[in-house]
Amino acid sequence: MPMAVSAGQTVDIGRQLRELRMEKGLSLRSLAELSGLNVNTLSLIENGKTSPSVSTLQQLAGALAVPITAFFEQNVPKTSITYQKAGQRPQAAFTRGSLAELGGGITLEGGQLFLVTLEPGADSGDTPIVHTGHEFVFCLDGRLLYTIDGQNFALDPGDSLLFEAHLPHCWQNLNQATNAQFLMILCPSDERDRPTERHFKPG
Repeated sequence: MPMAVSAGQTVDIGRQLRELRMEKGLSLRSLAELSGLNVNTLSLIENGKTSPSVSTLQQLAGALAVPITAFFEQNVPKTSITYQKAGQRPQAAFTRGSLAELGGGITLEGGQLFLVTLEPGADSGDTPIVHTGHEFVFCLDGRLLYTIDGQNFALDPGDSLLFEAHLPHCWQNLNQATNAQFLMILCPSDERDRPTERHFKPG
C-alpha cells in the first residue's frame, strides 16, 4: 500500500523493494533465502497487498545491504531542505506503536531519524537493548521512561537524552491511558549494526 510523504506525493514501499531487489540482481527466492522471509510474503509486499513491519523492513535492509530508510525514498528527490506535513510521513508498525521516517530525501551521516508513537503502557520488552554508537531521544508528548544502565530517566515534553548506546537501555510509556510520542535518532558506529530491529518488535 503506498504511503503518503507529502502533498501529491507517495512512497510505495513495495515498488521500492522490487527496484532495490532488481538492482542487486536478486530473484524473489534469493531474497527470501537472504532475509529469512518466505517468497509469498515478499510477493505480497512488492504488490502492495500487505504493509511490512519495522522488523521485516530491517530484515530486508540487511539482506539488500541498504539502510532501512532506502524503502522510504521512492519519488523523494535529494534535497538540502526537507519539509513534511503532519500525517504525511511514511510509517511502519511495531508492537503497540508506529515508526515514521523523517529523513525525506536527506540522509544524516551515519544516523537514522524517526518519530515514534507508543500506545498506552507500551514498552520495549524484558530484554535491555544494546547497540553501537549513540542514541538521542526528545520527548514530544506524554510521559516516557528510559532506563539506561540501571538509571531511570522520566521524560516530559521538551526533555531529551543523549547516551552511548552500548549501555543497556529500555523504554516505556508511563501513561496507561494515552499515547506517548518522541523523536529518536539512532547513530550506530558499525554500519552492519541494526538497532531498529532491537528497538521495535513486529506489529
